[in-house]
Amino acid sequence: MGVMKVIEILSSSDVSWEEATRKGVAEASKTLKHIRSAYVQEQSAVVNEDGKVTEYRVNLKLSFEIK
Repeated sequence: MGVMKVIEILSSSDVSWEEATRKGVAEASKTLKHIRSAYVQEQSAVVNEDGKVTEYRVNLKLSFEIK
């Protein structure tokens, strides 16, 4: 195993925290190669006046190998 780097990204979804995580990793993989793991550091949700969740947000730490 080589040298690893960790970055932090934010992602959101109107469906679930899992989808927000998948979307964040998919978008990051367009420019980052060799992503090895995603750690969900924090989760939050936006709630409207009616008490309904309208957006799920995750703060992710992505680890990737530098080659």
